[in-house]
Amino acid sequence: MSVGLLWYDNSAEALPQKIERAVRRYEERFGAAPNVCYVHPAVLPDGEQHINQVTVRASGHVLQHHLWVAHEESPTTGA
Repeated sequence: MSVGLLWYDNSAEALPQKIERAVRRYEERFGAAPNVCYVHPAVLPDGEQHINQVTVRASGHVLQHHLWVAHEESPTTGA
């Protein structure tokens, strides 16, 4: 994953609303839907979640109040 959208949102809204706005902007910019969103680990104390069609994962590389929205290809199995 080398292309994505870094979204800043320090509003008091819940995570699903923040992700919804970031997803809309990603779709406007790239013309496709993202399927993954990385957030600061403090945002996901219980681990990975699925919000709508987006997998939300924690990453220590993402700063507080930021979301990294992208499209990751499914890993393929070598058969």
